Amino acid sequence: MVRAMWIVFAALAAPPQYTVSFPDHQAHMVQVEAVLPASGGQAELFMATWTPGSYLIREFARNVEGLEALGPDGALPVEKTSKNRWVVQTGDLDAFTLRYRVYCRTMNVRECFVDSDFAVLNGAPTFIVPADLQGPYAITVERPAGWEVTMTQLSPDDADAFTAPTYDLLVDSPIVVGNPTRNAFTVDGVEHVLVDFPAVEPWNSAKAATAVERVAKELHRFWGQLPYDRYLYLNLLGEAGGGLEHLGSTLLITSRFGTREDDAFERWLGLVAHEHFHAWNVKRFRPAALGPFDYENEVYTESLWVAEGFTSYYDDVLLARAGLIDRDEYLTRMGTNLSTLESTPGRLEQPIARASHDAWIKYYRGDENTVNTAISYYTKGAVVAWVIDARIRKLTNGARSLDDAMRLAYTRFSGDAGYTPEQFVAVLSEVAGADLAPFVHTLAETTEEVDLSEALEVFGLVREPEASDGPPAPWLGVSVDGSNRVYQVLRNTPAWEAGINVDDEVLAVGDDRVTDLSAALKPYGAGAKVAILVARRGRLRRIDVTLGEKPGTSKLKIDPKAKKKAEKTREAWIGVHD
Repeated sequence: MVRAMWIVFAALAAPPQYTVSFPDHQAHMVQVEAVLPASGGQAELFMATWTPGSYLIREFARNVEGLEALGPDGALPVEKTSKNRWVVQTGDLDAFTLRYRVYCRTMNVRECFVDSDFAVLNGAPTFIVPADLQGPYAITVERPAGWEVTMTQLSPDDADAFTAPTYDLLVDSPIVVGNPTRNAFTVDGVEHVLVDFPAVEPWNSAKAATAVERVAKELHRFWGQLPYDRYLYLNLLGEAGGGLEHLGSTLLITSRFGTREDDAFERWLGLVAHEHFHAWNVKRFRPAALGPFDYENEVYTESLWVAEGFTSYYDDVLLARAGLIDRDEYLTRMGTNLSTLESTPGRLEQPIARASHDAWIKYYRGDENTVNTAISYYTKGAVVAWVIDARIRKLTNGARSLDDAMRLAYTRFSGDAGYTPEQFVAVLSEVAGADLAPFVHTLAETTEEVDLSEALEVFGLVREPEASDGPPAPWLGVSVDGSNRVYQVLRNTPAWEAGINVDDEVLAVGDDRVTDLSAALKPYGAGAKVAILVARRGRLRRIDVTLGEKPGTSKLKIDPKAKKKAEKTREAWIGVHD
């Protein structure tokens, strides 16, 4: 077979050709066989260390097994020269065959998963390519018996053979193989397909597709056009969660029970809206630093609060405008976002511009202290988008909004160049008709508390504390697991000040053994002094603590005293659109 592939390559002078097969799919393996060019006596090979949209070096080469290079007369010498590079000694050959396996058992949207039912392959962790990264790349998928279809954004006819014109597109195009349920609909003449795999109950594919169509129509209304020829929602029912954006598709993971409960279904729809919004914001207009990509090293930008945070703002806004969640549900979600931000000590330590830059070392590597030192550029970015939206609406007397700024940024920065932080702020200022640079600087580059008063006034809203029965609950400032083992201590809380540590096992409050920590604290009340018995590294110690008052959460509600103008602005903001 190796000699046959060699002859075909030489005869056709084709680009690099990959055959992907699954002889050991039950063992989570994919086999890749490629015919690659050679010149000058050797060929250097390369594998990406990360994948765009997920800002962490993941060392994909760690899952490669059994790599060998072959010529017409047998094995060729291969030297691994770094963690993700190899050099093959090819002599006077013009081409050679590369064969290797990849272990695939990571159920997320960034890596690969293969078992006896289906396969999910992302480009970066699957393909070893010539180091010059010159395409095109021809790919053929050999499906196991009983697997009906291969789905990828590169293949308009769902065929098993397709071509990636560039390495960027090879990396950007997940491949799904198996027996999915497919529901197609058309928006503005463009086919969209919800691909649910594996096809399992109780997931309701028809219900999901109907709702997703409404999301797609709202996105078309928002942007005024669709920038792709076809769009795939590759939806893995894998009892996990997550999503990753691509040029003409998104890869999603959710639970097969996700259509049963309204809350879970609406969260999934928010994920769909988020990833689909990225087809414009990130995949077509993006921070300048995010391209051309260096697939081997970190690529730093301080603008993920725009790329991800603004997208997080719009995902729920679009659901409200599409009528998939009602006004009160949207306000509840926004209120939760505000409370989450205000209860994160790290907001006073890390600006969101720095959080964007440090995504490579912080966001995907959270630990028990992350909440004290860092802020999510998703969470705070969404809040910042909201207050900027309010500022623009106020300055233009409702004539313009952040929507207009996003559309202008798309028009101006789509393509190879991208935008700098200064250029994006200039677009915001142009739409607002005023210099927003100082305002945005405070929001993005400092740790000052976000002032919500203007946004509340503009949209005619108030924040009201969540109702509670009885006096304020006592509070330690820790999070514990089911065994009452501490896994998080919030900064400047009673537990922090008293010296309760992560991994302490809380055994007793006073002289009473603890089964439920919240219930054990309740009789003491806020302000009470208590002795907490903990086990630390196998030894007992009592720690005296003065209990605090548990911070309350608040809800966003319509202000009955708001002016008529605010009501009109609010309707333009989250009103249902046809």
